[in-house]
Parts: sequence; C-alpha cells; structure tokens
Amino acid sequence: MTTTSPLGRIVRGTGPGLLLAHGGTGSVDGNYGPILDGLAERYKVVGPDYPGSGRTPRAEGPLDLDQLADDVVATAVEEGLETFAIAGYSLGGPVALRAATRHPERVTALVLTATFAHPNARMRLLVEDWLRHLRSGDAEATARWALLTAAGTPYADRMTPDQLAEAVAGTGASVPPGAVEQVELVGSVDVREDLGRVRVPTLVISTVHDAMATPYHHRQVADGIADAEFAEIQSGHLPFVEAPGEWLGLIRKFLDAKVGR
Repeated sequence: MTTTSPLGRIVRGTGPGLLLAHGGTGSVDGNYGPILDGLAERYKVVGPDYPGSGRTPRAEGPLDLDQLADDVVATAVEEGLETFAIAGYSLGGPVALRAATRHPERVTALVLTATFAHPNARMRLLVEDWLRHLRSGDAEATARWALLTAAGTPYADRMTPDQLAEAVAGTGASVPPGAVEQVELVGSVDVREDLGRVRVPTLVISTVHDAMATPYHHRQVADGIADAEFAEIQSGHLPFVEAPGEWLGLIRKFLDAKVGR
C-alpha cells in the first residue's frame, strides 16, 4: 500500500468514518453530490476521485484494482480515519470489496449499490460498446448512448423533450478525462473470490431498472457475502438523480444500525 494517496478528495462532516468509492466515468461530486449533505450530517465523509476524474489527474497507464483500493484506503487514513465504512457505487463496489479484503482491520461495513463482482457476457458486450463510443470522438453520440443505457426507463420515459436534451448535454459534459481507463477497469475486474472473504456487515442495494449493472449482478454479490442484507430501489443505474432520497435513507438506516452515529 502506498504511504501517500495520489487521489484528490472531498472531506465533509463529523462522526464515524465513511469512505466513498464512485463509479466508472463518475466522480465523488457526480455520483454522491445529491446525498453528500445528508451523509455528512451523520458521518465524517472522505470521497476520493479516481485517476482522471474530478480532483485527480489522469493516470499515465491502465488502472489496477489493487492499487486503486489501496489508494482510496490511504486517502481515508490520511484524513484521520483509522476505521471506516465504505459505500461503493457501480465500479466502486469492486473497489470497496477489494479494499475490505486487503485492509480488513480498517473496514467496518459495506454498502454496495448498483454494483457487480465480474462482468458477465452481456456486460462485457456493453463495456466494449461503451469503449467504442468513448474512443469515437463523437461526444453527442456517446452521451446519447450513455443516457439511454444508464437511465431507468420509468425515469427516462417521463422526460419532456427539453429535459431529455438537457440530460444529454449534461451527460456529455460530465465525461472525465480518464473515462477510457476507468471503463477498461470495469471490463476487467473480478472480485468473486473476495465475496466469501468479507467479514463485515454488508448491504447490497439493487437498482431494479438497471440495464448496466443489472439486478442479476446485484443478487450475485449479495448471495456471495455471508449474511448480506439486500434492498431494492426503483431506479436505473443513476440512483443519485432517480431516487436520491430513498438511496440516502437506506444508507443511513443501515450504517446507523451497524456502526453507530
């Protein structure tokens, strides 16, 4: 484990430690921004950005899951957290799981949302298509594809034409410089063996309208972790915009019960 984390981060609140692990092509602000105030009311929140996202410069080469897990843990320790829960969203789930198995003395609980242990054949096809779009240079087409894939159909179906156009523009503007490396990591991670080594209270939150990391993956993660709790929210892959209040409520209820306030 590196002694100094290279990751930029946000630090908010007081209380028990909570480390945030964001999704591929996301950031702490992008994936947790709508619920950050609510989390910081109860916990000391440390949110590092992966290389190429938010406050962190792009990596010079491919991302490595072990190194990323070590770096997010080092970020929390640098901010004064000796022990902490980890909330992992999407790719942040494998990051959190690997952190928990590499640093079991520090991790007190896990909340894993819209996540996966290893991409199945369908998800690998999705990753290949995602990378093709990112490398195409056609930002608008990439944003359209990402929105159609990530947003749950009930949420997207309710959009007006103006709202849809705004969402496409926002999606395009949010693609970080390190998107390709992060999506490549999505396609290569495999934490299936980590599942059986988790020894802390765990909540898996399934986004039931998710077409990226589907409920198949959420259930696989939950089934692989001893005594894991399982909850569902009516959302696609974007709970922070589709159901932020419900998402925040599930996280706080679980962590309040397992690690206190």
